[in-house]
Amino acid sequence: MLLQEEKSDYSNQEELERRNKMELKKKEFTYRGRTIEELKKLEVREFAKYLKSRQRRSVLRNFQELEKFLNKCKEKIKKGKPIKTHNREFVIVPQMVGMQIHVYNGNKFIPVKISEEMVGHRLGEFASTRAKVKHSKAGVGATKGTKHKAKK
Repeated sequence: MLLQEEKSDYSNQEELERRNKMELKKKEFTYRGRTIEELKKLEVREFAKYLKSRQRRSVLRNFQELEKFLNKCKEKIKKGKPIKTHNREFVIVPQMVGMQIHVYNGNKFIPVKISEEMVGHRLGEFASTRAKVKHSKAGVGATKGTKHKAKK
C-alpha cells in the first residue's frame, strides 16, 4: 500500500514538472517558416520573396524609399526623436519590429508600436482614419420640437 502511494506521488510530481516546463515555453513567432531573427538578417528585396503578391509588388517597386525610411528611422532612434511619417502604404518589414512609428491619419499622428505579428501588413492599417461615431441627443433644429428655436 505504501509503495503504491509513493509511486503515485512520484508520478504526480513528474506531471507537475512537465506541466511547469510546458508553461514556461513561449511559442516562437515565425513568418512563412522563418524566425524573426532570420528575417531581420535579410535585405528588403530578399524579404519580399516571403510576402504575398500584392505586398511583394509594393515592396519591390518602392524598396529604395523603404530603405531610406529605415535609415532615417535608425538615425532618429539614435537621436531620441520620434519617428513620424505620412506614408501609410509602407509594408512593415522585420527591421521595423520593436520601433514606435507615429503614422498620420489625416488629422494627427497616431503612435504605432510595431510587433512581430504586424510584419507584412501596411502602416495605415494600424492608424484608423475614421473616428467611432458617438450618438448623443439630437441637436437644435434636428427635430420638430426644436424647429422654431434659435439656432445661434
